[in-house]
Amino acid sequence: MGFVRSIFSLLRFNRTNWKAVVLCVFAATIFWFFNALNKSYTTNITLPLSFDYSHENYIPVQPLPHKIRINVTGIGWNLFRKSAGVKVSPLVIPLNRPSEVKKIVGSTLPPLFSNQLDGLEINFVVTDTIHVNIQPIARRWLKVSLDSVDRYLQKDYELVGSVRIVPDSIFIDGPLTLITKLPEPLPLTLPQQNIDENYRQDIEVVLPNGELFRRNPPTVDVAFDVQRLVQVRDSIPLSLINIPAGAWPVIGVKKIPCTVAIPERSLSQFNPDSASAILDLKDFKRGDKKMVPVVRGLPPNSRIIKIDSIRIKL
Repeated sequence: MGFVRSIFSLLRFNRTNWKAVVLCVFAATIFWFFNALNKSYTTNITLPLSFDYSHENYIPVQPLPHKIRINVTGIGWNLFRKSAGVKVSPLVIPLNRPSEVKKIVGSTLPPLFSNQLDGLEINFVVTDTIHVNIQPIARRWLKVSLDSVDRYLQKDYELVGSVRIVPDSIFIDGPLTLITKLPEPLPLTLPQQNIDENYRQDIEVVLPNGELFRRNPPTVDVAFDVQRLVQVRDSIPLSLINIPAGAWPVIGVKKIPCTVAIPERSLSQFNPDSASAILDLKDFKRGDKKMVPVVRGLPPNSRIIKIDSIRIKL
């Protein structure tokens, strides 16, 4: 008991003794650590992994595994360095025909890795199977187009002329199986809605799994003109053509009301009396029938919004 009390007395009152004790413990720990690192151990470690193949001719469809876990035996220093990632080169798996390899069984890899592990002896690969999906790079010219322009326009506006796309084709390279599935022409999508003025923008050509493709160019210039339509309701003359010989059709009206959407710039050209609603009786059989007339003589780019049907009796 006297010995224990002397130890407590030594630690309780003298700070210099505390410092000496801490230094001794630290020195002992360092000595133990360095001594332990000089011994041989067997353990599992995770190392970086890479694949050697022609990156100019092949491309991975899915991200390749970048780590592998293996069981090794070696001096503690080497194990510590590898585990800490200090100057660790990745283990390399060469792929001479990468598109033909879909999986690599871990048990086949120790002979391949044995010369790549400096200072360590590989016992076995813990990772059971490595899955890869690498395909040949294919190249293709594809046209681009913009369909259904009307869905981007504000109500009562319409396209004037045609859509201009420059360039109208782009060059694409990517995985063979994916590039063959791309539609032609490639559809473009405008980021704007309710367009009510002439349009011109650089539009990106967006592809499914786009990160796997290279596009040249990645954008195209899209331009088109629009105009406002004004709705006009009026009555226009009704005309019959191809009346069967000896027939006397009965229609009861000489004019028919209709609603027409006319380009604003063409309003001055519209004259209801110069337009006509045509009923073609070429294939009409005797009897009573309703027909919808065809309107002619409207200004260019006009639309029929509403027109009544006409009852014909022969």
